[in-house]
Amino acid sequence: MPADNESPQNPSPAEPREAEAPRVLRFAYVAGVTPGKWIRRWEERVLDIPLESFMSDDGAQLSVLTDGTADLSFVRLPVEREGLNVIPLYEEQPVVVAPKGHEISVFEEVALDDLAEETFLDVAELGGPEMAMQVVASGAGLVILPMSVARHFNVKDTVARRLTGAPVTEIALAWPSDSTDEIIEEFIGIVRGRTAASSRQPSAQQEKPKKEPKPDRRGPAVKKPKVAQRYAPNPDKGRGKGSRKKGKR
Repeated sequence: MPADNESPQNPSPAEPREAEAPRVLRFAYVAGVTPGKWIRRWEERVLDIPLESFMSDDGAQLSVLTDGTADLSFVRLPVEREGLNVIPLYEEQPVVVAPKGHEISVFEEVALDDLAEETFLDVAELGGPEMAMQVVASGAGLVILPMSVARHFNVKDTVARRLTGAPVTEIALAWPSDSTDEIIEEFIGIVRGRTAASSRQPSAQQEKPKKEPKPDRRGPAVKKPKVAQRYAPNPDKGRGKGSRKKGKR
């Protein structure tokens, strides 16, 4: 027996480490972006990594990346690109939003030059698109928004019409330049329309296990025994019609 002041020769095993949390890919998107098709494709191709998404306002479209809330973010350009990878995706159709009953409601499309005498409100100063549209509904002025944003909020007592001559906005996908890995590359490929078999998709580059050949259940081939011929061969077989010699009657 060891003395009280001696350490035991067999120390107790170290406590097991806590299991690492499973990988989850998170992305944010601004109002007007509809990520449903990308989510469906991800769930069809990547079965072992959950995908989580949430909507962010324009003011937080980049902060969700810096604070780690999201791995990627669908942003509305322009944005500060330092420390980010940014891929432009598509342009948005601008619309002008006016109170219901405004004269633009009789048109399908309006030129910006024709609205020179109108009062336009600053969306950012009013606290974002939804609040700005509510102010428009009160008759205080007009705002210019992407069509997808106006449709998303759909504030009562407002009307939106396509606007020509106005600068277009653009949606892009952004993520920190120092955090790219195969999981993020897989999502980027899905967003950019790559198929599951594309050589640029990480999932397609993984070596698939070779399938073992199926066992031959037929067994060894057995030769059938030859059967003795019962009947004499037909002498007329293989001759043309009328080729048989007729004997004398």
